[in-house]
Amino acid sequence: MTITKKALPRRTLLRGMGATVALPLLDAMVPAMTATASTPASPVRRLGYIFVPMGSDITRWTPPGNDSLTDLSPILQPLAPHKDHLTVVTNMELRNAYPGTHATSNSAYLSCAKAKLTESSDYYLGTTVDQIAAKEIGQGTQLPSLELGMEILEVVGQCDDGFACVYQNNLSWSSPTTPLPYEAHPRKVFERLFGEGSPEERSKTLKKKASMLDRVKSDISRLQRELGSGDRAKIDQYLSSVREVERRIQIAESGASEENTTPDMERPVGVPAAYADHVRLMFDLQVLALQADITRVITFQLAREGSTRSYNEIGVSEPHHPLTHHGNDPRKIAKVAKINEYHVSLFGYLIEKLKTTPEGDGSLLDHSLYLYGSGMGDPNLHDHINLPIMVAGGGAGRMKGGRHIHYTDRTPLANLHLTLLEKAGVHMDSFADSKGKVEELLSI
Repeated sequence: MTITKKALPRRTLLRGMGATVALPLLDAMVPAMTATASTPASPVRRLGYIFVPMGSDITRWTPPGNDSLTDLSPILQPLAPHKDHLTVVTNMELRNAYPGTHATSNSAYLSCAKAKLTESSDYYLGTTVDQIAAKEIGQGTQLPSLELGMEILEVVGQCDDGFACVYQNNLSWSSPTTPLPYEAHPRKVFERLFGEGSPEERSKTLKKKASMLDRVKSDISRLQRELGSGDRAKIDQYLSSVREVERRIQIAESGASEENTTPDMERPVGVPAAYADHVRLMFDLQVLALQADITRVITFQLAREGSTRSYNEIGVSEPHHPLTHHGNDPRKIAKVAKINEYHVSLFGYLIEKLKTTPEGDGSLLDHSLYLYGSGMGDPNLHDHINLPIMVAGGGAGRMKGGRHIHYTDRTPLANLHLTLLEKAGVHMDSFADSKGKVEELLSI
């Protein structure tokens, strides 16, 4: 690394023609004269939260043994290449999610709070853990937090046993009365990350120009002349990723337009037709947002609680939700497990992307923590015990993977939330119904 007298600001942006492109962490951003050739820039810490609906077949989820994650369970098998970066935590519960509904499974996952039983607008929950993190580690970024999902729908009214749909629609709440809607449309997420002005202005600009990157090419050329070879390579790799995501969004829009020979008002233009393609594109956008330090806190609803999506691509033609009411039918349970494994395999795509994206002296995975799990345990019973929960990432050197922490007694999920906040540099004595922290993780 070449040390110069003046460091490039971390929040350096490329601007032009209504487009804004943030940059990844570069060696040139290390404060002048504070590093040597072998000392990387200090990494920032990031937190991500992924929600999957309707629990899991816990018998096929739970890894064998305790302490070491030597062997993986059938559902977790797709993550075998990444097990050294994984920690599975067994026997966690959400006591405040009862009376046991889909609405409270979703709402309690990040809040660990009891939702007010109401079908109206007087809903009340609690501030979610991601928003607590965003207030501490996200205030210096363009977006304090990023809320994403997969369902292009807006359901209102009563959704589940007297609970308003707002509890099922939103993972993130910035206060007990303020839910934060997610975005599922890749184009809108892309524009939020890289565009300027109102959504209408950004859309108009993007339609007029072939590529956002073409509009900042003069800034790119100028910056490249000022950087060392290592930083030039990082920018080339990053901008190639941005252009690839943009290209895939444009392909999805083109394909959607060609397919819409009959009216289909529920499927907006630009959303990939295949579920897996949509998920991967949303994961790619997350990686870009983290790499450029546009945000440090992300939530992602991989599928909506109560989802009736079927997964023909893996041989499951029945809708997900009805299958989970399996009545102990082995055939149905096996299909639920197949869906669980499929979701896990898609999470593996994100882990691989984070793992192969360099940053400082490691990778984005080394400097991030992602919680993956559900607010429901056994979907046939609608219980909230023995939740399928795991954590991926290195937490900037504060997290050791390759472990299975198996609690003998039921332990509040809030304990793990509190611990991950600590790993990210957010210090709190308690959160929701926590009874302490996960000591096994604090010892690192």
